[in-house]
Amino acid sequence: MKIALVTGANRGIGLAVARRLARDCGHVIVAARKSDAGAEAADRLSREGFSVSSLTMDVSDPASVRAAAAEVSERVGHLDVLVNNAGILPEATNADPKEVLDLAMFEQTYATNVLGPVAVVEAFLPLIRKSPAGRIVNVSSTVGSLAHQTDPNSPWHSMVVPAYQSSKAALNAITIVLSKALADTSIKVTSVCPGWVQTDLAPGNKEQAPVTPEEAAEVIAQAAALSTADATGTFIDAHGPVKW
Repeated sequence: MKIALVTGANRGIGLAVARRLARDCGHVIVAARKSDAGAEAADRLSREGFSVSSLTMDVSDPASVRAAAAEVSERVGHLDVLVNNAGILPEATNADPKEVLDLAMFEQTYATNVLGPVAVVEAFLPLIRKSPAGRIVNVSSTVGSLAHQTDPNSPWHSMVVPAYQSSKAALNAITIVLSKALADTSIKVTSVCPGWVQTDLAPGNKEQAPVTPEEAAEVIAQAAALSTADATGTFIDAHGPVKW
């Protein structure tokens, strides 16, 4: 049975991805920081007819991640798809930053957006290696693209959220090095920008963003279902390749 795990899957993009992957996978594990939120999301999807279960995991807590991986190993023994979706943007609500570069913002953001995926991949990679075609999808953002940040013609050029942007650039670098390190395996790694999505990530997103969580889930599902002929170590969005 094909097993998928999605972090931060109790709402927004994560919930939509869990629902979308449940159409293709035998079972989806809904990972959430709070046990009640994960259980509620899993119950919701179960009532829709999907095979899902919940998993309590705080990606910013390495001990929690290791315990979650041990639980998944005991439950199902392997993992076919890992979607690193959990992410935060505290700068969006930081009305009074200490300076352009705010160390507290970097520490908070990196704990979830960078160190979180690292901890998750480290803990779950032994389970992914047991899959005949493991897939790791890192949910990134075009605002972290160095090409877009330095291109005056980019719609994202004027955005200045240093901790978030650099965290996604770091996640992209992780995608690249992982793909090279795993090149002699059947595992493929992809960074995906889901677009500007109607979520709670930042104030105004739900009212102003043009992309629904369900639409965002499609491009993530595409990366989760790469064929053996598809390239690993790429950065994509709904329109195709994104410049690093």
